[in-house]
Amino acid sequence: MTIVLEGIRTFDNIRKYYFDVVGEDRTRQHVTVGADLDLVRRYRIPLQELPLLCRRLLEGRTKIETIMFTEGDMARYARERTAEANALMQKRQARRAQVSNRTGLAWRGSRPPERDR
Repeated sequence: MTIVLEGIRTFDNIRKYYFDVVGEDRTRQHVTVGADLDLVRRYRIPLQELPLLCRRLLEGRTKIETIMFTEGDMARYARERTAEANALMQKRQARRAQVSNRTGLAWRGSRPPERDR
């Protein structure tokens, strides 16, 4: 199955994405996916991501039909995006190796102090 974005239109506060779904037997089906722009703003979803999110919504369905990108779908996406951002922050804040107390001794030409045994 191939999904191709054919166009975008906004009516009142609903943005509609028009897709052509081409099946394995080369049959075409026209499908519309709508998204409420108030909910998009509430969940802070960038408008540039909406076409791909709507396409992903179509890919996950067995029956292709005209649908809405619901508040539940948006909330799920916002949670996933937050979890990914948190994981990235934790990765960036990972512990660094401690600096050795012998740093710089090679270029100074001195030997480390000897310890009592």
